[in-house]
Amino acid sequence: MISRRHTLALFAAAGSVPVVSALASCGPNTADSEQSGEVRIYWWGGDLRNTLTREALDLFEEGQHDVTVAAEYSEWTGYWDKLATQTAGGDAPDVIQMDEAYIDSYGTRGSLLDLETVSELDLSAMDEAVLDTGRLADGTLVGAPLGIGIFSVGVNTALLEQAGIELPDDTSWTWEELSELSQQVGEWADEAGEDVVGLDFFGTSAAELGAWARQSGEQLFPREDEQLISQETIVDFLEYSKALVDDGATPGPSEQIEDFGAGVEQGRFGTGRAAFHFQFHTQIQTFQAASGEPMQLLRLPALTSGDHQMVNKASMYWSISAETPQAEASATLVDFLLRDPEAAKVLKIERGVTAFPELQDDIGTVLTDEEMISLDFARDLQSEVVRPPLVTPASGVGFGDELSRLSEESLFGNRTPEDAAAEILSVLESMQPDA
Repeated sequence: MISRRHTLALFAAAGSVPVVSALASCGPNTADSEQSGEVRIYWWGGDLRNTLTREALDLFEEGQHDVTVAAEYSEWTGYWDKLATQTAGGDAPDVIQMDEAYIDSYGTRGSLLDLETVSELDLSAMDEAVLDTGRLADGTLVGAPLGIGIFSVGVNTALLEQAGIELPDDTSWTWEELSELSQQVGEWADEAGEDVVGLDFFGTSAAELGAWARQSGEQLFPREDEQLISQETIVDFLEYSKALVDDGATPGPSEQIEDFGAGVEQGRFGTGRAAFHFQFHTQIQTFQAASGEPMQLLRLPALTSGDHQMVNKASMYWSISAETPQAEASATLVDFLLRDPEAAKVLKIERGVTAFPELQDDIGTVLTDEEMISLDFARDLQSEVVRPPLVTPASGVGFGDELSRLSEESLFGNRTPEDAAAEILSVLESMQPDA
């Protein structure tokens, strides 16, 4: 099986747009597909997202009798390998769920349609600051944001209660407090004979390092008026993640890797065996559904108490393949998924809090108390969010995998945090757009 580290190489193999166009005549997006009015849509996610999306697609087909939808989905861990292979072979889906880490890479290679060229998609009522996150550096709009996601901490409140631990005050808590609380959960679990940990895994994701950088006044991919993350900051991050293991706040590195690979529903947090978990805030619904446990959302811990540096991130995007023969039908589908009130009530906020403010009230009428946790959290945070970081440039699409590899070497003790940090910084410097 192709590893995710080969994704960029596979995509690059697609070459220029004319090469992809020639290959596309061999794939399903051919004249026959155009005549049949079939739109292929591909997304990643767990069981809950799959169920909700298919319900919305059924609703779309009921009102669009001349358009049929072919649905494809997978877990995140295999999604990008498959999409890269499809794109390189001229077999890209018509409508693609796109992520911040990849949109610039696919967009700058001409594989995504300029969404402002299709009149069937109306994004005029979307918050402009959110909409702009789907643009390339030249202003081309290649992604329609589904909404906002806020990197945060999910908490299994039932486990904290069983362990006799109070929910922390997230307006003031720090990284050290998270470590201490996670250790306490682990100690309780050992005494009670429970297969439970405090924090399931930490230290190998770009979202985590990006948050740590922001709280240090730095960025992974800085603007002209911002500072690139320093080696010292990366060392601090790696030392903290290693100390979590050494102190029993998280499991060992092998178990962390296994847990991450298990997916959303089957991992420790999704099965009620971890008290804390880092996530984008709307994922809490999937974890609640999978575990059947009551959960809550907290701000990120801070390096300096009270300075959490929380940001809105485009949760994900709908993009359309530049090679689709079904541009109008694809745009009609995307418009429906984004703006139709009935579709919004089906999809709710599992993919993010909608970037169309007028739909939030519509969605609120059908949300359960548990689901309102995500909507209320996003609304409460809007008064304090700071400027979001730049979208990951095409040159940096592979950074997440490189960070995982190098930080794992530090966690396993195969390299010192200083040595690993030096290479992480070197990799990051080489991936800056102007490098």
